[in-house]
Amino acid sequence: MGSGERKDVGDDGNRPVCRVPPPGGGIHDKLNIDDLPDELFEAAPFNPDAAEDIGYANYSYWRSTFRTFIRSPLIKIILVVVASVILFTFVYPLIVEMDPNAVSLNRKEWNLPPGSGHPFGTDGVGRDIWARVWYGARLSFTLAIVVSVVELGIGLILGSIWGFNKRTDPVFFAIYNTITNIPSAIYMVLMAYIMSPNFVTIVIALLGTGWISEARWFRNRILNQREADYNMASRCLRTPMRRIITRNIIPHIMSLVIMSAALSIPATIGSEVFLSFIGVGIPSDWVTLGNLVDQSRGSILTYPYQLLFPSLILCVITVSFYVLGNRFADSSDPKNHL
Repeated sequence: MGSGERKDVGDDGNRPVCRVPPPGGGIHDKLNIDDLPDELFEAAPFNPDAAEDIGYANYSYWRSTFRTFIRSPLIKIILVVVASVILFTFVYPLIVEMDPNAVSLNRKEWNLPPGSGHPFGTDGVGRDIWARVWYGARLSFTLAIVVSVVELGIGLILGSIWGFNKRTDPVFFAIYNTITNIPSAIYMVLMAYIMSPNFVTIVIALLGTGWISEARWFRNRILNQREADYNMASRCLRTPMRRIITRNIIPHIMSLVIMSAALSIPATIGSEVFLSFIGVGIPSDWVTLGNLVDQSRGSILTYPYQLLFPSLILCVITVSFYVLGNRFADSSDPKNHL
């Protein structure tokens, strides 16, 4: 090599690189790439896995999401409380043979305060409030889960169609504006009043307005994901659309589905309580949290515990799911995974 050249080691530590110091300009003043023979170059085959290879290969979206989610001690406590309430709600009626509608003919067992035999006391006809609360919570949970699954399923499917096909905007926006311009409570009351009250009609009434709001929400998120910089870069790298959807879009949408379900459950239970409170909910002979609140409101001054304990369980469920849903929404943001 001449005195004006030096031989350095490349970035990988293995390949020597010949660098010519530019006396009066850049390296292209001394070397023309077009003059190099074609035998020195070899076309690299396209590899879809290597096209999106990143430097930090140990990163996992879901592992980082759940690690961020349970980082807070408050969330750990709420998870234990929610898991205990759900487990007790569905297991207690199976292991304890107690009829929540059993009426006592002994007047001394009417309106008993909380005690060892009746932890939550009894109502005006001697029915055990402890058993009725857990039986009612089971039916309310079942109703909330059914409504959440159907509502999110319809919203996700229609929202995906709405987001990927912009020609459907006029139809969906017309439906959205028509439904959302009227308060949802009016829809629920009218639908529950027109149809005979039962489990199916209450599900239909609660689904009357929620599906279109979920559809628009998912539509907006899908539009944001489609126009994100990393998806644009993936398309420039000729990444197949199937891989973009499965790797870049679905993980974000799945976190939104979980978050929506966590927020939809307390909203559904609250709507069921509202319909039962105004007398158009599930029939009064069914044990639900809404019916328990409705039936005990008349004795709030004389026997306040009859309203206190169902309302307390209701508040624990709704507030816990609300906090968990919002915490999961923050944890699902990759910006918070650092």
